[in-house]
Amino acid sequence: MLKLTEIDELKRILDRSRRIVFFGGAGISTASGIPDFRSEDGLYSVDTGGVSPEEILSAKYFALHTAEFFDFYRKYMVHPEARPAAVHRYLYELEKKDRLRGIITQNIDGLHKMAGNKRVYELHGSIYENYCIDCETFYPLSAVTGCEGVPRCSKCGGIIKPWVVLYGEAPDKYTGIGACRELSGADTLIVAGTSLAVQPAASYIDCFGGRNLIVINKTPTPADDRAALVIRGDADEIFSALMETGASE
Repeated sequence: MLKLTEIDELKRILDRSRRIVFFGGAGISTASGIPDFRSEDGLYSVDTGGVSPEEILSAKYFALHTAEFFDFYRKYMVHPEARPAAVHRYLYELEKKDRLRGIITQNIDGLHKMAGNKRVYELHGSIYENYCIDCETFYPLSAVTGCEGVPRCSKCGGIIKPWVVLYGEAPDKYTGIGACRELSGADTLIVAGTSLAVQPAASYIDCFGGRNLIVINKTPTPADDRAALVIRGDADEIFSALMETGASE
């Protein structure tokens, strides 16, 4: 159960902060109807017939079993019906006040941008960006979801690949540079909805040198020991409670 003192302390820190950066993971999107990865009912619990979800979502599997990859991807990774939840809406209000310097997300669902945020660093890409691996023509999500089997480029016939980082691939270098730049200039970092188990994404928070590290997660994380405030719980519930106290000034 949430403690009001924790929400009060969170609001106090945010009210005094002027350069906030948010670092989020899959736990941010569960309130929008998107399963996380490691919980009891998460993606990694899906029965895939002996092939782990991690293997299916790897660059090697994509290259060798492309049709099977897209079957899994369409069924479990794409949620176009999802809409922003409380945490997304709160962060949008912070950005409008020019207090949120950036959102660094491990999610590929595009919900932060859907909520209106502009300063979003999508470390693992987005389902809404897709490209031909041969001629690099870009395509919308409908090019992947509007067909069966392997989606093909209408110009050259090449495979259309989601602009997402698969296991075995490196995150986009320039996205990482931008994320580290925002972190290095922040006075407050909120880490929420992530166990910080996925590398190299989790290592980006080492760029933060500000005063206030806040961790909001259901389970312990490697960053807890150096945090100014740790709140154990559901991120969307916490931000909903924060919004009820009134918007930060």
